[in-house]
Amino acid sequence: MTSELERAVEATLFASEEPMAVDDLAKHLGDAEKGAIRDALTALVDVYAKRGINLLERGKRWHFETAPDLAHLLRREKEQVRRLSRAGTEVLAIIAYHEPVSRAEIESIRGVQTAKGTLDVLLEAGWVRAAGRRDVPGRPIIYATTPEFLDHFGLASRRDLPGIDELRAAGLLDPVDDAYDDLISSGDDEAPVPAEENSD
Repeated sequence: MTSELERAVEATLFASEEPMAVDDLAKHLGDAEKGAIRDALTALVDVYAKRGINLLERGKRWHFETAPDLAHLLRREKEQVRRLSRAGTEVLAIIAYHEPVSRAEIESIRGVQTAKGTLDVLLEAGWVRAAGRRDVPGRPIIYATTPEFLDHFGLASRRDLPGIDELRAAGLLDPVDDAYDDLISSGDDEAPVPAEENSD
């Protein structure tokens, strides 16, 4: 039997324009106990598991979402796929795996300078945000991913990012490994680093 708190949580999430964290729900429902809110959310996940909409958690925030197998019914126009440039993909991956990270740190990992436009694209997409400043001389801006990034890629949290073994199994690390092996075997550990990347 559905409890009054479950009904209140359900109604609040249904009416909310943005996903809500447990803290937000507790405050909205008159400082309800957070443990009780989590229990209500768990119960609602089960209730909606086989329905046309599902209750999901993304980045510690909860929202209703169309069931994946029914999403095609709601598409009225063909979606235009917008692909990231290789530079954009690399920068996004570095931020996701190393956040919070500064632009200089991104460039150090990539081995090339990063065009301002690359970060701008990620910021505009809502996948990356400025997360403050590093407490070092110059106080550079540091970047981190957003809940929208998790939502877009279907991740509950950054812990769900694929690990090295998964990336290698998918063949995504092989070119890097081969290049590294070639570099080591040649004994040239002072290979020149390009000063600038190709334009995005």
